[in-house]
Amino acid sequence: MSKSLQAIRGMNDILPEQTPLWRYFENTVARLLDNYGYKQIRMPIVEFTELFKRSIGEVTDIVEKEMYTFEDRNGDSLTLRPEGTAACVRAVLEHGLTGAGQPQKLWYIGPMFRHERPQKGRYRQFHQIGLEVFNIDGPDIDAELIVLTWRLWGLLGIRDAVKLELNSLGTSESRGRYKVALVEYLSAHLDKLDEDSQRRLKTNPLRVLDTKNADTQAVLVNAPKMADYLDDESRAHFEGLKARLDAAGIPFVINTKLVRGLDYYSKTVFEWVTDKLGAQGTVCAGGRYDGLVEQMGGKPTTGVGFAMGIERLILLLETLEQVPEEISRQVDVYLCAFGEAAELAALALSEKVRDQLPNLRLQVNAGAGSFKSQFKKADKSGALYALILGDDELAQQVIGFKPLRGQGEQQNIAFDALAAHLATCVVQG
Repeated sequence: MSKSLQAIRGMNDILPEQTPLWRYFENTVARLLDNYGYKQIRMPIVEFTELFKRSIGEVTDIVEKEMYTFEDRNGDSLTLRPEGTAACVRAVLEHGLTGAGQPQKLWYIGPMFRHERPQKGRYRQFHQIGLEVFNIDGPDIDAELIVLTWRLWGLLGIRDAVKLELNSLGTSESRGRYKVALVEYLSAHLDKLDEDSQRRLKTNPLRVLDTKNADTQAVLVNAPKMADYLDDESRAHFEGLKARLDAAGIPFVINTKLVRGLDYYSKTVFEWVTDKLGAQGTVCAGGRYDGLVEQMGGKPTTGVGFAMGIERLILLLETLEQVPEEISRQVDVYLCAFGEAAELAALALSEKVRDQLPNLRLQVNAGAGSFKSQFKKADKSGALYALILGDDELAQQVIGFKPLRGQGEQQNIAFDALAAHLATCVVQG
């Protein structure tokens, strides 16, 4: 017997009962970003592999272990994008969007791909919303990115469940000096480091700071601190950011071990974390990457951005029971029609109502059926009200109006008064 077809492990279907919450989240973010002056950009999900090697770094875990890479028919090495910043920078360069120092405030949404071990809140195909800002170099734009996420958490009702962690990685020069000191210190304690940290010490020593191994964490307690190696410019930038967050009333903690997993970050790095989702605690993260555009072949261009994981934020909304009741209802009114003449009239009447109330979610029964079966479908749809149209109602040019979720008797409404009645009961109610 042949094996049944199923989705690839770690790549999940988002089913109809789940999509209303996704749409609510995505629409909330989109409206907020519109209000802050960000413009949407859409990039392909497949890029040349070299793009990610040059931007993320060849010795990162993402490039070494996690990318979905393949050769196409032309022999070119292609990769499903593991993150959005590199692709966005490529698009900005290719289309000259930052020419002559022109600022750009961009955002995108879509799937990313990493071959990781699937677990709750971490998948091989996952979805992100990302923001990228170019040619604005002060701490004010860093602060804006954080302030707007703070506002988003308020809109979603999850502020009490998230915490902001900050750090500064300085410039590449100050970071280079720090790496020397860190490697020297950790090399003296090599036998106490876990195997993965010993490997990273030779390839990407800053990532040792991000270890979850308890023994290595104990060694890091007395390790050199990045703050002691910051250059004056980076220190002033970081102080400016903190001052703006204080002015906005946004609480934060300094995490000197916060480094992020990508090579291109400099100066500001930040994460929004939660303790409500177990091990997968980061829901939004980013920072400044002033050298990335130049590294990818462009002119010196400052950049800063972040990405938020949609799956984890959806999970957080569900865990905290912050799912608005109304989004679980996809139908406001269900129209039941009995007999061919009534079905024809229902079609015409429903379209007239939709012309007058474009936001009304009105579902007309399809597939005929008995009174009992149509009412069963009306109730299952989650609609607040049922409309009833049969031969008797048609003869009187009225339609039955029956509440399904609360008190109230069935009443008859004239055809020409139906839209006004529904506006009072549903659209405004």
